[in-house]
Amino acid sequence: MPPTPSSPAVERLLDANLDRAREGLRVLEDWARFALDRADLVARCKDMRQRLGRLHADRYKLARHTASDPAAGMGHPAQLARQDPSQVVGANASRVAEALRVLEEFGRADTPALAAEAAAIRYQLYDLEVELLQAVQLAAAGGEARRQLLARCHLYLISGPMAGLESMVEAALQGGVRLLQYRAKAEAVAADGTPLDDAARLQQARALRQLTSRYGALFIVNDRIDLALAVGADGVHLGQGDLPPALARRLLGPACLIGRSTHHLAQLQQAVADGCDYVGVGPVHATPTKPGREPVGLDYVRQVAGASPIPFFAIGGIDATNLGAVCAAGATRVAVVRAISAAADPRLAAGTLLKALEQGC
Repeated sequence: MPPTPSSPAVERLLDANLDRAREGLRVLEDWARFALDRADLVARCKDMRQRLGRLHADRYKLARHTASDPAAGMGHPAQLARQDPSQVVGANASRVAEALRVLEEFGRADTPALAAEAAAIRYQLYDLEVELLQAVQLAAAGGEARRQLLARCHLYLISGPMAGLESMVEAALQGGVRLLQYRAKAEAVAADGTPLDDAARLQQARALRQLTSRYGALFIVNDRIDLALAVGADGVHLGQGDLPPALARRLLGPACLIGRSTHHLAQLQQAVADGCDYVGVGPVHATPTKPGREPVGLDYVRQVAGASPIPFFAIGGIDATNLGAVCAAGATRVAVVRAISAAADPRLAAGTLLKALEQGC
């Protein structure tokens, strides 16, 4: 006689698959937490796991009888073949999806709420798995992947403490920005006007790191090598008065990106000799971001365009109104601050600048 909806056999089956799904989600959650430093992915895994936990009824657990389970302890050689994080993530995501499908099918008659929740989580899991695998692959690819992405970046957003920082950055990322720098100088203040301490810097940098990871963008920290290490940034940007690139490379390792601000040709040549991955060229125009700094104008952009073997970003007071002249001087990449952060629609501003750059202005 086949098992009835509330029979011990069905209860044992639901218990086993609730355990399986929750355990698999915990594996994904811990990898996102400890290896990827992705609080957003951790939160999504935890939410799924807790939703299933609320429906893991005591009657399912009380029906458990491991001693009579013919498959208890059964393994498979394929489990031993998982040698890298991508395989572990993929295997556990599949494990969760399979368990959810069983819960959906057998839970309909026994607990419709469990079946409905399992179905909803299963579809959410498909997107989560893709994001986890992308994050794992980017982390594994290291420097080569970062430098390839850097080479494709034409628009570099530099931003720091401001009201609505995260929403502005996310809008810019939605507009196509794939290179972001967090710059919070010693004199920086919070949105309420109070001095910004390192705890606040860490919180902001971590939030931006998570945002850029979600959108597949590079995240650079200005000056602060310690902060870059703390949040797993893709690299640092150094001014002429900061630590030398060789020391930054020693601390960060070969996979991280190092950028350098330059104001004349000798500094460009030194940055190349130091093994920098890209340079900033400017300020092209006077800008409140660098008060008192004499602009270098377009002549220096022209010099760098004919001499730089590494990517360079023209910077300093550049916006949609003067972008054409900067491009005409030979720049194909620009870094901006207020052109996006002060725009009424940062997403539109980013998209407009990026389209112009990709079309040669």
